[in-house]
Parts: sequence; structure tokens; C-alpha cells
Amino acid sequence: HAVAAFEAFIADLGHTMHFAEPLYYHNAVIFERYGFRYQQGRRLMERIHRGFSPGGDLLPLLDGSTPFRRPEAANSIRLRSWAIHDGILGEPFTNVTMYKHVGEHAGVSTAPGVSW
Repeated sequence: HAVAAFEAFIADLGHTMHFAEPLYYHNAVIFERYGFRYQQGRRLMERIHRGFSPGGDLLPLLDGSTPFRRPEAANSIRLRSWAIHDGILGEPFTNVTMYKHVGEHAGVSTAPGVSW
């Protein structure tokens, strides 16, 4: 497992945590699943999930107007990420930083129940 090997390396350097800066929505979700927590950006991630959930402000924008705004994107991490890349948020996906303590899993999930 790559994360365990990297954490062994980090521990050998005498560090107890490491940082990541996910450049895309799906990267942040992957880091969550590897046990990272947010230094910055958790509220944005939670807002994105609410926006794609029933009654959310992003759902009406999944109108098929571009190939990246198909309605099924609401229920897919990968397709949400494409919709965000396509500009559905009205702003770029930035200012998200994450960290992980060596040997700990934070248990954070800002997109519970959403498949890949």
C-alpha cells in the first residue's frame, strides 16, 4: 500500500504528519479515504456535497448543457469533479489543503454514500 510505505518514510525522517494539496475535487475525496483531514477547504467540500444533493443549488445546473453537466453527475465523485472543472461552482476549485497524522485515519467523509 503506497500510503503505508510513504508514512514509513515520513516516520523515518522523524515527522509525525504530512500535507497534501488536492488540485481537483476527486483528489480531495481520495485523500479523505486515505485518512486525511482538512486544514482548509472542508466547508467548501461540504457545500459541494449539499449542492449536488436533493434540493441543492448545483442540481439544476446538471442540465446536459455540456458533456460534463449530465444529471448523473450528482451521484458520482468522478462526474462531479468533471462538472466542477467545467465551472459549475462559478469559481475555481482552490484553497483546499489536507494533512494526515502518521498511523491515524481521520474518518472524514464529505461525500458519504456517493460512488466513484
